[in-house]
This record gives sequence, structure tokens and C-alpha cells, in this order.
Amino acid sequence: APFPLDKHAGTARVGIKATVLSDTSMGGAEGLRGGGVEKKSVPFSGQKPGTSGLRKKVKVFQEPGYLENFVQSIFDTNPDLKGGTLVIGGDGRFFNSEASLTILRMAAANGVSRVVTMPHFLASTPAISALVRTTNANGAIILTASHNPGGEDEDFGIKYNTNNGGPAPNQVTDLIYERTTSIDRYLIKEKDDLPGVQSFNTTGQLQLGDMQISVVDAVGRYSSLMQSIFDFDKIRALLKRPDFSMVFDAMNGVAAPFARRIFVDDLHAPESSLLNKHALPDFGGLHPDPNLVYASTLVKAMGLTPTGLPDTKNTDNIPDFGAAADGDADRNMIAGKQFFVTPSDSLAVIAANAKDCIPYFHQGLKGVARSMPTSGAVDNVARKLGIDLYEVPTGWKFFGNLMDAERISICGEESFGTGSDHIREKDGIWAVLAWLSILAHRNQDASQPLVGVEQIVKEHWAKFGRSFYTRYDYEAVEADAAKSMMQSMRERFTELKSSVPGLKLADDFQYTDPVDGSVAKSQGIRLIFDDNSRIIFRLSGTGSVGATIRMYV
Repeated sequence: APFPLDKHAGTARVGIKATVLSDTSMGGAEGLRGGGVEKKSVPFSGQKPGTSGLRKKVKVFQEPGYLENFVQSIFDTNPDLKGGTLVIGGDGRFFNSEASLTILRMAAANGVSRVVTMPHFLASTPAISALVRTTNANGAIILTASHNPGGEDEDFGIKYNTNNGGPAPNQVTDLIYERTTSIDRYLIKEKDDLPGVQSFNTTGQLQLGDMQISVVDAVGRYSSLMQSIFDFDKIRALLKRPDFSMVFDAMNGVAAPFARRIFVDDLHAPESSLLNKHALPDFGGLHPDPNLVYASTLVKAMGLTPTGLPDTKNTDNIPDFGAAADGDADRNMIAGKQFFVTPSDSLAVIAANAKDCIPYFHQGLKGVARSMPTSGAVDNVARKLGIDLYEVPTGWKFFGNLMDAERISICGEESFGTGSDHIREKDGIWAVLAWLSILAHRNQDASQPLVGVEQIVKEHWAKFGRSFYTRYDYEAVEADAAKSMMQSMRERFTELKSSVPGLKLADDFQYTDPVDGSVAKSQGIRLIFDDNSRIIFRLSGTGSVGATIRMYV
């Protein structure tokens, strides 16, 4: 049976208890109540979390004290963790297990009462968000660099999620970063106290000093949650149709075990429908970002070119539906037979069909939200449905307050992220199941010709209008030069408005949270024209080296 949501579900997050504790309050007998030892350390520069956590090369995290300093800063600024419950897990990339074991030892030394984890410390980011909510945890430490490459010479990441299951808001990550600039010690249990690594290969109960460790079936719990949202019987009927076939590309990420459980075991899709289906520490050499460039296996399987157009040389044995997820399974890509669905259109189509096709939304949507650079496709749906629309900065953490305050049901970003208020993270497999639900609803009569993805999207355009959208990424550029370029553009706003025909607004996007009043400044330069077309520039916070400039049209 689905696990009930805890007390945090559906309630507004009134305030975040985050303070920087003094070394005196954290040291001595009080700080070492877990039986650990105090290790001296010195601050590392550059431990400021980006859009979704701290991301660096593996070798940086392997430097003595680097991981420990950042984790101790989480404990120092989130006192509710002492005596509380913490979820620990990651996407299985290189260094995942070693880092998890270190964090377990630090959690015990910092007085955490209970840790919830999973076999091999392997779970998707959406599943970890669900665990926070269903176990009444105080927070989660998630080890992932999301869609970035993995391996000994590639990227690693760590982020902190709060008690609603969502990414820590800016006021929390700012305090964590502030603490990293002055930290001089960390607390940790000795290695000899830790249960053997093999103990974490299966579910069960373990003990580390006074701290209980619950190793739970994250895959099974997530499957139960999905079955409480979607009509699996109706999807099974779709998959039984002889004229329907699908593929799912796990990109050798953590989505692999979740996809096998849900698509193969629960929905009875053939094993052959899974592509790149093994969770590997280096993702099998793939760059696990589900887009037209990096999801090349799926793109080829669906008869597409890297530009998203039909490949006229590849027209045989193409599935009717295809999808992919990134390294930690929170992003998704959707495609039909020789038809690519942009993330902005995917969000809009799901929102338009949710009430009729997904049991979880049978009472209708409370509202919808999108990130500022995402196209206005979902805006058109909101206007037609008569529901509220919210435009927020890039970063899933900005959706959290709106969900907690019950203002939105579905939200998404142009960067292949889509989700709903069932958790507080974007959710790749949820999005795939949403599309399968729409297809199942449209194809209940097996005697009629199959209604495919392309037909559904084109009918959507005819009803709601079409928004065109492109994004250009300039990666690993010199950080100071990128910042200088952005500042130069800000200084030319007045000049641009007077010299560019049809330009009605040039500004730096600022967002005031309607729930708690917090303000996020400098979230992207917007050039908005009389016909509401837009050109947007912003610096991305998800890379590990240099800066990434994104231009949206």
C-alpha cells in the first residue's frame, strides 16, 4: 500500500530553522554525544552551492576534509538534525558509496537519532524526496551531480533537502556556505564502529553507536507511490495493444532499477523496452543528460536527428513512444515516432490533460508554475483552464513554497524537468507515466487506430496555440569574463530600450516569493518585445568547472 504523506505534506513552510552554531556549542561533550572524535580542519574556498547543490570534480571531493567540511556545515546550520531523522542516498556515480559511509559516520557523531538509506545507497532524487516525506525526516543529504558526467575524473555533487523533501531554499544554502568559510573542525565516528559495507547491500536495521540505520526498499516504496497516482491497469491495457510499443533509456543512471520495477515488473512492458539499463558509476561513458545531443541512443531509436527533426534515412521499426531520464532520474525527455516533444510543450500537454487522464488530479489543478526561461506554452493552458500561473527563477527550490501553500499542482522547467506536488523534486519517471496515462486515455478502444504522441501535441497546438523556443549553451567559459559580460548588458538596459525596435522591457528578473516574501535577485536578463517574444541570458549554476552561459529565444 502507498505510504501516507507525513505532516509536512500540503502545509506551508512557515520558517526554516537554520542558524550558525558556535564552535563552543557544537564542541566538547555536547557536540560529541554520538561518541565521535573531533578532527581539525581549515576552510576550502568555493564551497558555495549552485542552483542545486555543490558540484565539483570527484578529485576535489576526495581531498582530505573537503567533503567533511561541507557536510559538517550542514549539521552546524541545521540543528533540527540532532536527535532527528536524516535520509542519505545518491545516484550511484563514482564516489557515492565512500561518501555515503563518511556521512553516516558524521551523522552519528553529530547526534542524529536515525538515518534512512537504501541498499548500495542507491536511489533517485525523486525517491529520496518521497522518503523524506513518508518517514517524517528532518532532511536529506543527496549525493548527485544530476545530469553531469560521472566517473573518477568527472563530476560529483552533494545537496541538502529540507523537511518538505525539496531542495534547501537560498536562506539555508547561504548559511551553509557562510559556515564553510570559517569552519575549523568536523565531528566523525571512527571507521571501526561502522557496520561492514556488505550490511548495506540489502534492507534491514543497523546500529552505529546510538544512531539507528534503516536500510529500506526505496524502489518498492516509489513504485507504490506511483501506483497511488496513476491508473496502472489502464496503462497495462495500452502496453498490451499489438500496435503500440515503447522504449525507455535509463542512460545507465539510477533510473535503471526504478524503470525495471515499474515498466517491466509492474506494467509488463518487455525487458527489451529498456535501453542503457544498468546503473553504472560512470554511466557507461554516457553524458546522462536527456536531450537531443546526449540521449543519442533514444534519439536514434525514435527516428530523429540531433536537431529533433525526422531522420529520413531511419524509418524502420520505430517505437510509438520513447523517453529518457538523467543520472539521478529527475529529468526527462519525451518523444513520439519521429517526433520530439520540447520540455515546454510536454509541461503544457500534461497540465492540459491531467484532470481527465490522471486519477491524482481528478478534482482539477490548483495552479501551475514554470521557470522564467521556459516558454509560455503552459501559460496558454492556465488561461484556458482559469487557474493561476506562477513564473519563478530557475531552480526547483522555488516551486517548493508554492506547493506547500497548495497554490500549484504541476510545474516544470525548459531544462527537461517536470513534476507535481506528490513530492518536492522534479520527477522523470512520473513524467513518463503521465504521458503513458494520456496515451492510455486516448486509446481505450483497441479497435480504433492508435492515437500517437504527434497527434496529441498537434491537437494541443490547435486548441491552445503554439510557442516556439530554442536554447543555446556556451559551456565551461571563464567565470569572471561571463560575469563581466552579464554586468555589461545590465549597464546597457537604457540604451537597448531606446535603440532596439519593438523592445518594451529590458531588465534583470527579480522574484518575490508570494508565500514568505523572500526575494531572489539577478535571476536572468530579459529582453521582452511588443509581441511578448523574449530573449533571455542567464548564468547556469549546475556546472562544475567555469561558467555556463545560456541564451534562450
